[in-house]
Amino acid sequence: MLFLLSYSLTFVIQIVHDTGFIVSQIKLKEQKMANLKTSYLGIELKNPIIVGASNLVNSLENIKKVEQAGAGAIVYKSLFEEQIQLESAQLDDKLHEYSERNAEMINLFPNIEHAGPEEHLFNIARVKKIINIPLIASLNAIIKESWIDYAKQIEDMGVDALELNYYYVPRDVDLDGHTLINEQVEILKSVKSAVKIPVSIKLSPFYANPLNLVNKLDAAGADGFVLFNRLFQPEIDMDKEEHYTPFNLSAPEDNRLPLRFAGLLYDNVKGSICSNTGIFTGKDVAKMILAGADCVQIVSTIYKNKIDYIGTIVKDLNDWMDSKGYKTLNDFRGKLSNKKINDPFVYKRAQYIDLLLKSEEILVKYPVR
Repeated sequence: MLFLLSYSLTFVIQIVHDTGFIVSQIKLKEQKMANLKTSYLGIELKNPIIVGASNLVNSLENIKKVEQAGAGAIVYKSLFEEQIQLESAQLDDKLHEYSERNAEMINLFPNIEHAGPEEHLFNIARVKKIINIPLIASLNAIIKESWIDYAKQIEDMGVDALELNYYYVPRDVDLDGHTLINEQVEILKSVKSAVKIPVSIKLSPFYANPLNLVNKLDAAGADGFVLFNRLFQPEIDMDKEEHYTPFNLSAPEDNRLPLRFAGLLYDNVKGSICSNTGIFTGKDVAKMILAGADCVQIVSTIYKNKIDYIGTIVKDLNDWMDSKGYKTLNDFRGKLSNKKINDPFVYKRAQYIDLLLKSEEILVKYPVR
């Protein structure tokens, strides 16, 4: 017969012979669940794992799977103003392709306006109705008026927050960095004045001084920062001698850049810090929080490991915290940030100093001849 005895956090299973003698005893440690709650943009999340903006959330089925797998929040795919303009132009071409062929066809394709962002907004509203975790919308516009107009329309869909995706690739040699930064700061101020929901900024690392820009945006009222955006880069097919755009997933080693900036920004800005790029496992999430992040965004790991892997990430984070005796994220958040460590080189000239101190070891490992 079996007897199940519980002592504190350890279960003891005793296998007892009919005579009453204990012939076997197995101890099973109870799984302790850490408190994974965090605050991002003033919104409480059940855990720090946010599924970033991507085509993963194109279907309602996938969105429900993401929630069921354990994500703390979802960022809906970005609304790009260029896409709306392109679709509008393409529709206009289709509508007028035959309009002047003969008199009978003049009224066949009436001159209607493109639906604009309505379909995107409709989909956001649908998603918001079927999930119980926070939904964050993402926006990338071109001119200030568009940023403001779309932001207001998105807010009306009931989202919990808005992410301004500052996806910008320099194309004009005459545009100086100060002008671009000032424009982006003014866009944030205008959007913040137009909406009541929290607003975060998603940045690329390609600024002369990202820390200075973050500081300016923080002073302008940004509620948080997503560091960093992964930009698609052009590639050349050598056989066809033409450009193409590869599907550009991140790799685990890419998380060192957001880790560095989380460590540098911790306790230096009022806004939340969300690390993005190269975050694949529960331990990667723990690293970012040790450096100072409030949460993370993941995309590539889901493409590579499927949606259900979100649950594995949550479990691995919990297991790591359990092994270290941490009960909440705040117990170790920022523990290895620039403000809390004594080593002045870790976040500053780390690679250079490391090469100087360990050059002989590197040459042994990677001989040049």
